[in-house]
Amino acid sequence: MDDTTTFQLPADLAAAVRATLDEWASGDKVRRLWARDATLWTGADESSWLGWLDVAGNQLARVNELRGLAEEVRAAGFTHALVLGMGGSSLCPEVLKTTFGRIAGHPELFVLDSTDPAQIRAIELKTDVARTLFIVSSKSGSTLEPNIFKEYFFERARQLVGADRAGGRFVTITDPGSRMQEVAAADGFFRIVFGVPTIGGRYSALSNFGMVPAAIMGLDVARLLGHADAMAGRCGASVPAAENPGALLGVLMGVLARHRRDKVNLVTSPGIFDLGAWLEQLLAESTGKAGKGLIPVDREPLGPSAVYGDDRLFVYLRLAAAPDRAQDEAVAALERAGQPVVRIIVPDPYHLGAEFFRWEFATAVAGAILGVNPFDQPDVEASKVATRSLTDHYEKTGVLSTESPLRVSDQACGAALKAHVQTIRPGDYVAFLAYVPMNEAHEAELQAARVTVRDRFRVATCVGFGPRYLHSTGQAYKGGPNAGVFILVTCDDAEDLPVPGRRHSFGVVKAAQAIGDFQVLRERGRRALRVHLGSDVKAGLALLRQAVEA
Repeated sequence: MDDTTTFQLPADLAAAVRATLDEWASGDKVRRLWARDATLWTGADESSWLGWLDVAGNQLARVNELRGLAEEVRAAGFTHALVLGMGGSSLCPEVLKTTFGRIAGHPELFVLDSTDPAQIRAIELKTDVARTLFIVSSKSGSTLEPNIFKEYFFERARQLVGADRAGGRFVTITDPGSRMQEVAAADGFFRIVFGVPTIGGRYSALSNFGMVPAAIMGLDVARLLGHADAMAGRCGASVPAAENPGALLGVLMGVLARHRRDKVNLVTSPGIFDLGAWLEQLLAESTGKAGKGLIPVDREPLGPSAVYGDDRLFVYLRLAAAPDRAQDEAVAALERAGQPVVRIIVPDPYHLGAEFFRWEFATAVAGAILGVNPFDQPDVEASKVATRSLTDHYEKTGVLSTESPLRVSDQACGAALKAHVQTIRPGDYVAFLAYVPMNEAHEAELQAARVTVRDRFRVATCVGFGPRYLHSTGQAYKGGPNAGVFILVTCDDAEDLPVPGRRHSFGVVKAAQAIGDFQVLRERGRRALRVHLGSDVKAGLALLRQAVEA
């Protein structure tokens, strides 16, 4: 067994895991994975998306380039750096920012992955735009959000420092030949940094999409990558699955999902709490398709064993340098109650590099066991198409939608919510998908609502903020098991922000993303209800929580 991983399972599940580990050994499947054998999955294009297997070692060989870029940025006098990206382009930098904070002598890193006008404005007010380096992060170069973020902040920079100097405050990370490369060259960006075409967005943490922001914020990228490269060695082609940290975790997740324990409850020590947001995307977008998949459950507070059904796998990532004793006790109580628990020891925050690789490998293994392609995202595009149709309609007509949503202040809201939650069955999960500014006050209200649902119905619960979940868990919600009960939450924006050169604003884009995803969920036969809060978001969320509690 891998020395950083322990697990406790009921006897029947333990036997199934042992049988699958034996099958992986007899079928030489770890070696086949490293050999890029697409038949390990579906025999489609999987072999074209395995560049992440070698990226840690390749990046270590070029670590002086990362350090050199970071030194150039520091010498240029930038006080802030702002990543403009979505999903795989933004989540790793967010994890590193929340874990390590601000590092003295280096620009403070921020991440923007929301079209909510209030959230954009809040980020802008935290930075000195004239002394901020904007990192436009988009693998394809065509993703809607990074493009309009770039347009907004490029105009702001032009107003503050002049048209001839604005481009010098921008860097892009993108794949060679992308549209963003063309834009960056035309606008005179400070630097164009390339991604690896054989690495998909959610597997890109150890590539430039994660490591360029890491270097700029002042992290020791060689140390991060060194731990990742060491983990890659421990997951190597010749390491038996039972002793291979990535293969073992992947087998555990895949086998338990096949035994109806497909809700992966992520329990993370406070010092690395945001790792769950990165894991959410990796697991959900990689495995949630063709009616199958893992449903990650992040930041759901731990409760007594009585509030859980028999569809969970608990994975506890314990930061050895700063453990939480209350978490230790809660997890131990779940073990004693017979819930399956996997424990992973993370020695210190720099070992996040190792965890990025371990979980990427594990997710690929779990995808093989579930029989899905873990490197595509066929259902993400559906929401993008719906959003594009709505915004195109707005550009022509000035009207977004004629739909009349259910308002939280309406008398009918309580009855509609009651009827909606009465569709919940054992083994389902409930997801609150909120198109509101992501902040502590709003999250607290949604957390209270999710705990009420969990305790009442003994089902897993999720909270996602839109539009970022569209690039993450949104794939599993639309393409995974039809076990989700969705409550979409929208609001009126107290203030809006223009998108330069467009008729539509950020508020219109956000509304189109919410309405479009709601339409796609309903078209896919998913149980979805939309509740509109009005312009007082805090009061509206309180009313929603009260309605759920009632």
